[in-house]
Parts: sequence; structure tokens; C-alpha cells
Amino acid sequence: MKLPRRKFLHLAVGAAALPAVSPIARADTYPSRPVRIIVGFGAGGSPDILARLTAQWLSERLGQQFIIENRPGGGTNLATEAVVRAAPDGYTLLTVSSANAINASLYDNLSYNFMRDIAPVAGTVRVPQVVVVNPSLPVKTIPELIAFARANPGTINIASSGTGNLSHLSGELFKMMTGINMVPVPYRSSPAAQTDLLNGRVQVMFDTIPTLIEHIKAGTLRALAVTTTTKSDALPDLPTMGEFVPGYEVSGVGGIGAPKNTPVEIISKLNIEINSSLTDPKLKARLADLGATPLPGSPADFGKVIADDIEKWAKVIKFANIKPE
Repeated sequence: MKLPRRKFLHLAVGAAALPAVSPIARADTYPSRPVRIIVGFGAGGSPDILARLTAQWLSERLGQQFIIENRPGGGTNLATEAVVRAAPDGYTLLTVSSANAINASLYDNLSYNFMRDIAPVAGTVRVPQVVVVNPSLPVKTIPELIAFARANPGTINIASSGTGNLSHLSGELFKMMTGINMVPVPYRSSPAAQTDLLNGRVQVMFDTIPTLIEHIKAGTLRALAVTTTTKSDALPDLPTMGEFVPGYEVSGVGGIGAPKNTPVEIISKLNIEINSSLTDPKLKARLADLGATPLPGSPADFGKVIADDIEKWAKVIKFANIKPE
């Protein structure tokens, strides 16, 4: 069959534009060199540790080094911008966290749109938070805390590990959903906030279980509830916040993203391996030590988790009129 010249030229131009290697072939040979995973936090923290666990698994399974590159700064925006600008070839990945969902509304002048410019690869973990009080505060349950705050508006100080982070927004969501008035007191770090909480200068704090669990076990801080919809294995006797404030749910989310237009076949290959890691007994035990639970699922599942968090935190940021420092 003879093609009309115009149609032939159109097809020829299209064929010339195709990559020399098909996506399937790319996926079969991926990775053929080391892969960078950019982490928007410093070394040693929970996001860094979780990223290193994922990197170690992928290195062992895929036969190439997955190298962690810590790039803190700008509330994780510097790391995200680096991945947005990277080539969409699967060799630069992003450690995704709840900060990405928060930043979508917290910052007005971002150079990127997270949902447009970062392709979800796989979820890795959910990390519950726990609400604690200084034992001098005369409350032992969430209903008692709500009642006390209503009877004494503006007299309870609620600490956080920084303006606009998950610790801060967890407390603001609690205030928004209960209608109580507590005074936010942001600190530069979780240890600094804990010091004043232990000394009684502030009375309430939301933070991750690993950060607070030793104080809870020692009785120097009183835990009232976990913020996830299910109880925590680390603190099995604690109720969930949702038992007293219906619909309340907060968890730190972790996962992996890639630049937009990364081949679907590469994303799928990474997703399969990361999901496989979450079933490994040794890795699950390590996650439990960090107070984390696995977050398996498809790239679309992880994308929905992030989209839902963006919507949730946009409402809280507007309600509390939160501005970045």
C-alpha cells in the first residue's frame, strides 16, 4: 500500500522523534548506574533513616547503588526543586513527606506545582503522632483536655517543633475541629519544645511517637491519644483521637517520587520493589521500632494520599492563617 506523501512524512517525523530504546527495554535494563534519592532533611532524622532503609533494599534487589543525598533547607523545597529540574529517567528520586503536602499551601511563590511536577512512585510509611501533656495539667483524657481548654480559653500553651510543620498543624487541626483556644508556641526543634514541655512552660504537644515515647514510658509526660485511625503497636493502650473527635486523623506520610514524565515502566518497577520491601519481616520490625507502619499501594494510591493531605492542610493553614517563617 502506497502512503500519500504528506502522511508518510508525518509518520517519518514521528518515528524520528521516538527514543532509540523503547520504554520496555529501558525498564529491563534499569538501573544501569547509581540512583540518587534526594532527602529534604538532615542526616539522622526519621525521614533520613526511612529513606536509607528503602535505598538499601533497592540497592540489594536491583544491583545498583541507591545513594542518599541530604539536601535540607527551605522546608524541603530545595530538595523538591532539585528533583523537579532533574532528568525524568529514574536516576533522581525524591523522598516525599508530609512537608510536601503542607508546602503546597504554606508557600505562595513556589517554583513548582507538586502534584503536576512530581510523579508518585510508592508510599513507604505512615508515622502516627501522639498528643502529650505535662503531668501538672489536670487532664488525663482528650475529653478532659477539651473541657479544660473551653473553661480556660487562651491559657494553655501548645508547643510544636516549628511553624508550619506537621507537629504545628496537628494541633491547629485539633483546635479547628473542637473549637477550643490554645496558644501556639513554635520552637526551632522538637528537643527544644520538649525541654519547655517537661519544665511546664508549655502544657501540650503533638509529635511523633519515637520522639516522645521514652518520656511517656518514664511518666515525665502523659500521653492522651494517638492521631491515627487505628491504635499504635508501640502504645497499644492509648485510644485514638478519632474516638473523641470524629474524623480527626493525622499521620506523617513517607514515600518516593520522581520527576514528571519518568517512564511508567520504571515507576512500576520501583513500585513493585518498594512494595516488596514492606512485606519483609526484618524491615517491618525496623519500621515498628521507628513507630511507623507500612504504606503499600500503587503509584495512584500514593498520589491520592498526597492529594488528600494537600486538601486537608490547605484548610488548616487558611483557618489558622499560618505563614512561613
